[in-house]
Amino acid sequence: MDITKLNSKELADLISQAQKRKRVLAKRKPINQVRAQINKIVRASGYSFEELFGSTGAGMAAPKAPRKAAGKSKGPRKGSKVEAKYRDPANAENTWTGRGKQPRWLASYIEQGRQLTDFLIAPQAESTVQSAAPAASPVTSSY
Repeated sequence: MDITKLNSKELADLISQAQKRKRVLAKRKPINQVRAQINKIVRASGYSFEELFGSTGAGMAAPKAPRKAAGKSKGPRKGSKVEAKYRDPANAENTWTGRGKQPRWLASYIEQGRQLTDFLIAPQAESTVQSAAPAASPVTSSY
C-alpha cells in the first residue's frame, strides 16, 4: 500500500484501523499455547491429533470422504466421442449428434418447413439413403 498518496483524513482512518487491528492481535493467545490446549483436549477425548486433523497437522483439514469399495464407479462414463450427424449450413460449428434435445438452430429450421434430412452430414447422408432403400427381391418367373 502506497501511503504517500493518502490525504490527511485517509491517513488518519488508516492509522485508526491499524490500531484496532493491533489491539485485536494483542488479545490473542500465542499460537503455541492454543496448539497445546487443542492437543490436550484431543488426547483427553481419546483421539490422536492425526486422527482428527490428518497427518500434516497444518490446521483443521476437512473430513475425508469414506473410500468406496472396489467395483463399478458411479462417476461419469468415459466412452468414445459420438460423431455429429447433422450440421448447420449457415454455421459449420453448429453440429448435432442426433442424441439428446434438438438444438435451437435446428429446431428453428424445422419450424420454417425444412426437413431434418436436409442437415445430414454428407457421408452419413449417403449411408442413410442406401440403408433406407428397400432390398431388391429376387425375380422369379412362373412361366
